[in-house]
Amino acid sequence: MLSKRLLLGTSLTLALTGLGVAQTKQKAKPALAKSAKPTGPQLFAAQCAPCHGAKGEGGAGYNKALIGSQTIPELASFLNKTMPPGPKHIVAADASQVAAFMQDAFYSPLAQERNRPARVSLSRLTARQFKSAVADLLGSFRPGAAVGTEHGLKAEYFKAKRFNNNERVLQRTDPQVVFDFGTAGPTTDQFEPHQFSIRWEGSLVAPDTGEYELVVKSDHAVQLWVNDSKKSLIDAWIKSGKDTEFRAPIYLLGGRSYPIRLEFSKSTVGVDDTKKKEGKPAPPAFVTLAWKRPHLTDEPIPSRCLVPSSVPETFLVNTPFPPEDRSMGYERSSMVSKAWDEAITNAALETAQFVATRKWGMDEKLFARTFVERAFRRKLTDPEVERYVTRHFSQAPDTETALKRVVLLTLKSPFFLYRENNSASKLALTLWDSLPADALLKADLATPEAIRTQAEKMLADPRAWSKVREFLLTWLKVDQYPDLAKDKKRFPEFDEAAASDLRTSLELFLENTAWGEKSDFRELLLSDKVYLNGRLAKVYGASLPSDAPFQPVSLDGSNRAGVLTQPYMLASLAYFSTSDPIHRGVLITRNFLGRVLAPPPIAVTPTPADLQPKLTTRQRVTIQTKPAACVSCHQMINPLGFPLERFDAIGKLRDKENDQPIDATGSYQTRKGTVAKFNGPRELAQFLASSDEVHATFVERLFQFVTKQPIRAYGPKTSLELQKRFAASGFNIKKLLVEIAVVASSPTANLGVASGGVSRSGG
Repeated sequence: MLSKRLLLGTSLTLALTGLGVAQTKQKAKPALAKSAKPTGPQLFAAQCAPCHGAKGEGGAGYNKALIGSQTIPELASFLNKTMPPGPKHIVAADASQVAAFMQDAFYSPLAQERNRPARVSLSRLTARQFKSAVADLLGSFRPGAAVGTEHGLKAEYFKAKRFNNNERVLQRTDPQVVFDFGTAGPTTDQFEPHQFSIRWEGSLVAPDTGEYELVVKSDHAVQLWVNDSKKSLIDAWIKSGKDTEFRAPIYLLGGRSYPIRLEFSKSTVGVDDTKKKEGKPAPPAFVTLAWKRPHLTDEPIPSRCLVPSSVPETFLVNTPFPPEDRSMGYERSSMVSKAWDEAITNAALETAQFVATRKWGMDEKLFARTFVERAFRRKLTDPEVERYVTRHFSQAPDTETALKRVVLLTLKSPFFLYRENNSASKLALTLWDSLPADALLKADLATPEAIRTQAEKMLADPRAWSKVREFLLTWLKVDQYPDLAKDKKRFPEFDEAAASDLRTSLELFLENTAWGEKSDFRELLLSDKVYLNGRLAKVYGASLPSDAPFQPVSLDGSNRAGVLTQPYMLASLAYFSTSDPIHRGVLITRNFLGRVLAPPPIAVTPTPADLQPKLTTRQRVTIQTKPAACVSCHQMINPLGFPLERFDAIGKLRDKENDQPIDATGSYQTRKGTVAKFNGPRELAQFLASSDEVHATFVERLFQFVTKQPIRAYGPKTSLELQKRFAASGFNIKKLLVEIAVVASSPTANLGVASGGVSRSGG
């Protein structure tokens, strides 16, 4: 029998091994004509079909379908080496014919799409979409406000302990709230150091979705409000004891702004009157506004996440939801479980309680009808008005109960929970993970050009970047916040704070590169910029002041090239004390080049560096992956990871390891059969940035992430057409997103559907 490892994890692995069995059992095969050289279909019918079926669907010898993503040269090479064993071995010329036939007939993804077309599945809202939709649904009843482009908080300074406008002596925008006044006032000539107060107001911009901790540090009276003007999140106005740090959790949706107000008061008058009369200095005072983002460490809230203009409050569903199915690389929401139904019910009850206890500035019945129509993304029919609104106000004992019933019935309705088959709803879900605004619902979206115009406008909304940001972090496999703990002996300067700063560094790189003015995908892979602050500059050898804020730095010359050489990426794809070319290579193989890899046939523990102290990481990995059980995958993985060996376990540049020069050479055999060779990270990045395989993978991954649907469900030509448009735009990520939105939002714009005959069921 042949080896049970074949072609990197496709269903062809194991499948063709049945050929040996077929010969042993002497099964009858169709006779080949002796007068002419047999064709690929004839060879397959004679030597393969008896075991694998006439269309590769599986047969008596092996019941798994022959499908996968390998190229014709790769497939032919395997056939030539192993199929079938014995005197009737397939020679190279015949193997190429068989491989070409298989590729076109049933093996390749395109053939699979042609033979078994994917469908646009009937999908419910994901947890993120549900929470965003509810937030925007209730937000539509509040006055809108643009946050603007200025950063920081509006500050009012008073020369008394209370906030009396007659005592206000200074107004300005403070970039951050990080002040140590010492024994003086904010300014020596305008304030009495024994007594003054400050109020900061504006908006807080949350980059992540999840639970935050807001932190106020002060030795005097402080009070903080976030997303609630009536109930303070932190109240330390009347202090007892010597506490100077106050914390409170809050759940926030990423990509949104929330109103924030912080009040600070210093008053030692009456307490220190004797000292004051004697001319002794006032006691010191300080105040800092900080936060702990999900999975990260404490830091003063940076200026980029503060805006001086205020926005209305946002209702946030706090009900926990079960995790979504992400087995296909993106969230799929076609299944309904008991846990999901319970979460939806609890979230609807939570929302109903909020709605019933607030004033909405209009008649309750009118509010209820408008609420349902906005939730359903359309006007209600007369019977629906009776079912969802009128009967509840006539039957409920009071208005509050009627409103609760309306909200509960609406948010549990399939008309809210499932995709509506109209362009406005699809467009909003694709770009914002939310509901369409009234203006979008009223817009004429009858043509692809009209949809494109609306989509381009919608990119200006922060929700669009929030969704693309989530995609990029998922594409890079850092959405789950990998552990960056490192060996303190080898990397004493790398602590928890540095690891947290590295996460910020990556996020700034992604935002300014992928969502900047050029939005050039190639720059994402080629830019030599790394965002460093003073603390990181010390770790990575850049020349910045110790208190420097984050800023782009050209680090390590030609060795830094794009996202793969960002220190956070290199540190996350590394072990506790050594680099990790295997996981670095796996990321490139799967997520950049779109190749399929089989799970390891056996569990293998990496050889500790201490057991082979004279070897480099490359040498250890080469030895460990040399066995036949490993080499079929690692002959592709390792040469893609080795060019990044110039960086150690924290992503710091190195020339040697264990007193040996770093070997950063690598290679890759493309799907076309050519071999690309590179030495070091920049040559690797240049190859990836210009690779059609990488472009195709990025297009398909982005499409499937934002639509929550398989790209092939939109027709066999969709992927190729989007790739062409991506290239024609100069590989502009924003323009690609717009084109995806056009395809996903209009059946008439779905490229290739007319010829593909793809079902639009549930779309």
